[in-house]
Amino acid sequence: MQKTLIVIGGGAAGFFCAVNAARLNPMLKVIIAEKSNKLLSKVKISGGGRCNVTHHCFDINELIKHYPRGANFLKKAFHWFNTNHTVEWFKQRGVPLTTEADGRMFPTTNSSQTIINCLLNEANKYGVEVMMNSDIHTIQKQENIFTLHTNNNKKLSCHYVCIATGGYPKLMQFEWIKNTGHNIETPVPSLFTFNIPHNTITQLMGISVSNAQIKIIGTKFQNRGALLITHWGFSGPAVLKLSAFAAKELAEKNYHFTIHINWLENDTEQSLQQEWAMLRKQLAANKIYAKNPFGLPVRLWQFLLHESDIQEGNRWADLTTKQQNKLIKNLTAQAFEVKGKTTFKEEFVTYGGVILNEIDVNTMQSKKIPHVYFAGEVVNIDGITGGFNFQNAWTTGFIAAKAIANEV
Repeated sequence: MQKTLIVIGGGAAGFFCAVNAARLNPMLKVIIAEKSNKLLSKVKISGGGRCNVTHHCFDINELIKHYPRGANFLKKAFHWFNTNHTVEWFKQRGVPLTTEADGRMFPTTNSSQTIINCLLNEANKYGVEVMMNSDIHTIQKQENIFTLHTNNNKKLSCHYVCIATGGYPKLMQFEWIKNTGHNIETPVPSLFTFNIPHNTITQLMGISVSNAQIKIIGTKFQNRGALLITHWGFSGPAVLKLSAFAAKELAEKNYHFTIHINWLENDTEQSLQQEWAMLRKQLAANKIYAKNPFGLPVRLWQFLLHESDIQEGNRWADLTTKQQNKLIKNLTAQAFEVKGKTTFKEEFVTYGGVILNEIDVNTMQSKKIPHVYFAGEVVNIDGITGGFNFQNAWTTGFIAAKAIANEV
């Protein structure tokens, strides 16, 4: 009997596993079971429709720093398939990638359809069968045969299963995987922006600072990077990365917490206190609203002065000690109450999933059930924005594919 692999999930990880398994072992019958009527939907919308395939980071020790969960697991996995392999894999199929200034890598066509077409062509080339509207809700194993039950009362039989469904936002959605005997880390959102309701800083929406520092008070979490003020609060790489690394703790706080922002690149509250007398002497005759020595956007500078009870006509020499101390505090540790979050654009990423110590990193095979494999975000791995989640999909999908192809 011909050996069959069923990949559950028609996203990036599922497709990559399916097409590589079929290519590496022509004797294997490969089927993708996708629960919706769309394939590769996240690939399509990623990067504003351009598909952020991976990130220009070729050092494994550096690469793993971009994964709040799963870094140690991926350190081993990336030895089998990493950014170099991803770039080469797509290049060999006529899809060269280009790098942007921030390190994100896109197809040179700047269209996600190029990536989708590449994966669909591979599926056609190697005879991968795709079944749409097939939501698997039960996996049973008898001897060496799996029976998969779908939502429309179909039964599918196979010898190998790769679960690549992506992350689920709710624990109950993992129930069918839990029923196979696997343990699940409860999912919570990752990669989100901070809501600051009823704060006048939102009137500065669209203003960004290239290198601000954000600290979450009462925790160890802080991050430095580009910060964007929005009409609902704060976004930008600094916030998104912070939200990812602190995902569990912020969920436990029900997304109500205090942050301190240091708007300055090179100063702390202490260093600025020491420099202040010299600054004040140099700028004494200048009107403070017109003379900003810190390179901040004009409207942000004026907002910080207003928040520090400094009047528009004041000169630097006129500042009282109270005003001076308040301004220094607002420049280097301004407090904001965060109440709620907003999902970042098309990025839907979760903390949580199948716990990693139940998976063999060298094969992506379950340690509990032989011939069950996992790939992508269904496991407890997530990356920050910038192509890292797709790299996890390509890596784990390929490792599973190679292991299955070698088994047959």
